[in-house]
Amino acid sequence: MMLITDTGVPERYIDTDEWGGEVMLRLDDGWCAALDRNTMMCTIYEKRPLICREFEAGAEDCLNERKGIETAYL
Repeated sequence: MMLITDTGVPERYIDTDEWGGEVMLRLDDGWCAALDRNTMMCTIYEKRPLICREFEAGAEDCLNERKGIETAYL
């Protein structure tokens, strides 16, 4: 997930992609490093990137991601 604007994401959650752009750090499981695996909630919600802010809860994209979450931990 590309970081387009400065929203105050803590440095420990930022990585650099192969083109030199700042992106959210992903852990070995492929999920965002800021995601609490127990609650499936963002741990930096107030400082989340713009792309996360624009992701509409309940929208088709969101529901598809939730389906992926349900099967990822089975």
